[in-house]
Amino acid sequence: MSVKWKSALYAVLMFGLILLGLFNPGFSVVSAQQPTGSVPTVTGTPSGPTVQVDPSLDYIDVHAGPSSFDYPRIGILLANEVAPAIGRARDRLEWIQIRYLGVPGSTGWVYGLYVKLSPGAFLPLVDIPPTPTPVSTPTINPTLEAAFIGQQTPTRLPTFTPPPPLEVPSFNEPNATGAAGIPAGLLILSIGLFGFFGAVISYLRGR
Repeated sequence: MSVKWKSALYAVLMFGLILLGLFNPGFSVVSAQQPTGSVPTVTGTPSGPTVQVDPSLDYIDVHAGPSSFDYPRIGILLANEVAPAIGRARDRLEWIQIRYLGVPGSTGWVYGLYVKLSPGAFLPLVDIPPTPTPVSTPTINPTLEAAFIGQQTPTRLPTFTPPPPLEVPSFNEPNATGAAGIPAGLLILSIGLFGFFGAVISYLRGR
């Protein structure tokens, strides 16, 4: 077979394949449909009033209500983190309610001194949520308590009896009179006079 016949055969085969592809209903070219309308995009910057955590703090706590004592902690915000602000607590203006996803109600509360409010933002007053119900303290059944813990009989304390009054002995001064009722001074004076007179008489006799 000559070269001309080979070239003609190849041309006929190529032409047949092209015709087969054009007229075969199962073989078609599908073009991708371009989307119509606007596609929503997600941005990380919230709209409206916001609060930003003080950069000097590592993090701040987010509570379930406007108090760190009456409400539990439900999460944290890191330094410089921004969150949408909803309002201020009524009667507790230093607490700000924020949008906090992932918790019941998708809201939380932060202390106002730890965050910076966006310039020109006005926050309405919101009601304070009810405080959580405290956990009940288990009590002991009085019947079981009486069965295992014996009843203690009260012991009467000893009474204080005051001592009898102290009697102070009294001493009577001895009577200065003699046995016959004569004063001792007079008796001594008489004896002295008798002695004086005796001495005088003895002196006179000696002369």
